[in-house]
Amino acid sequence: MPNARRRLLAEPVGPRSATIFHGLNQRLPAMRFRRTVVTFHDLFVLSGEYSTPEFRARLAAQARDAAARADLILAISEFTKSQLIGLLKVEPRRVRVVYHGCGGVASAAPRDCPREPVVLHVGAIQQRKNIARLVEAFESLPSDWKLVLAGSQGYGAQAILARIRNSPAADRIVLTGYVTAGQLADWYARASIFAFPSLDEGFGMPVLEAMTAGLPVITSNRSALPEVAGDAALLVDPENTEALREALARLATDEGLRAKLICSGRARTQLFSWEKAALETWEAYRSLL
Repeated sequence: MPNARRRLLAEPVGPRSATIFHGLNQRLPAMRFRRTVVTFHDLFVLSGEYSTPEFRARLAAQARDAAARADLILAISEFTKSQLIGLLKVEPRRVRVVYHGCGGVASAAPRDCPREPVVLHVGAIQQRKNIARLVEAFESLPSDWKLVLAGSQGYGAQAILARIRNSPAADRIVLTGYVTAGQLADWYARASIFAFPSLDEGFGMPVLEAMTAGLPVITSNRSALPEVAGDAALLVDPENTEALREALARLATDEGLRAKLICSGRARTQLFSWEKAALETWEAYRSLL
């Protein structure tokens, strides 16, 4: 909280004391407030071994504490809400779903940039993102296709990087590392397919970013991803490499299918706006006053 005075926020009475404190990342300070709201993005620290045991233990403890003490919880998807109820035993009446909006980086992607035979993935190089299977599925695409992995390294990166080094398509796989907003917008504009076969997502912002940028999307049929993508993407079992391979081959060869998904994807993004998210968050505040 570097931009706020904790003493001021926590002052129990007085004209300048905070009426509501909103914790934006599934945790709350130890101090007490009049009313508290907390936003939960995901609970992968409880649902899978996608980070170190120490990281999982620390974040799980923070999540349990915030869920127990908050007066109201905002979940960014119905999937995350179901996890709060199932994993943390939160009463459904204390949880509201407020979806994220979309736009941002992808909205800045140039529209007149020629598309290239590129499969793009945006996200950290980590186990939860299922990149090793994506690499294996990509290897069957024709030799003029490239796989671009845009993101820094995370948990399990070394095993994934070793898989890439040993891939027969290693010379066609681009590891960008961290990318700036401008570089990311450029990749969204240049790619022809967006692949996001993640194993666990509380929302899946890159899916909406790709749709905003006019990319056909392949994503997982689990966690919050079907909820976000709807019928505007090809949904596959992320643990079925053959299904992922077939989806990539379909989009690489079927221009009509790509066009259909691009159209439906852009329509899908209209359901998610930051204005709507702000209004629903404000209504959540009002419900506590």
